[in-house]
Amino acid sequence: MESKFFRFLKLVGVGFKARTEQGGRELFLKLGYSHEVQFTAPPAVRVFCFKPNIICCTGIDKHRVHHFAGAVRSSKPPEVYKGKGILYIDEVIKLKPGKKQQKK
Repeated sequence: MESKFFRFLKLVGVGFKARTEQGGRELFLKLGYSHEVQFTAPPAVRVFCFKPNIICCTGIDKHRVHHFAGAVRSSKPPEVYKGKGILYIDEVIKLKPGKKQQKK
């Protein structure tokens, strides 16, 4: 399969890990829950993990690749106080100040 479209995701957080099985068909995520979160890729999409915290969704259909990447991201969206969660690789999160920084 010749891949034309890519979407990279980055896991930010202590203990957050990703792994793939079955030739890029299954994605398993450890996100701090009591269980692993499992995703099955659609037929036109493949998933690769370059590092335990970098996920690459690739395929020939742009809509399916972006939809699958959005579904993976929605399992743990980035939070605005610490910046932990699943982010797109080029995404920048503007962090909110906590209680201690606001009073100064």
